[in-house]
Amino acid sequence: MSTTTATPLTIHDAEALVASAHTAAEAAGTTVSVTVLDAGGHLLAFRRDDRAVLISGETSTRKAYTALQLNAATADFVDAVQPGGLFHTLPTALDRPLLFIAGGVPVHRDGRLIGAIGVGGGAPEQDHAFAMAAVRAFA
Repeated sequence: MSTTTATPLTIHDAEALVASAHTAAEAAGTTVSVTVLDAGGHLLAFRRDDRAVLISGETSTRKAYTALQLNAATADFVDAVQPGGLFHTLPTALDRPLLFIAGGVPVHRDGRLIGAIGVGGGAPEQDHAFAMAAVRAFA
């Protein structure tokens, strides 16, 4: 039986993800915060634009954490956590900083989860697009 592991997310990888997300946001004229977490949920990189709203730092981190824990984009769960949705109790069921607003995306290498990126500060659809642009550039 062969066990394969993916190379963990490095600080160099994390900084490249942050730079890609910021480049996408700047092209759209949006100021954001970007958080990158490793597979264990530990902070690897963070950057908040000078003019980004302060809360964007917290939302970017919670979006990354949520995407990591669920191994899925936070955008995929927005409807499911609404009243009447399949997972409507999930946001309050755990004592964890989950945030079901678009902008969090898992990061994979060789088909394995190695971390997540979260973007906050723009409209949710923008944040998701900036995070996806960074993940696509990383792949």
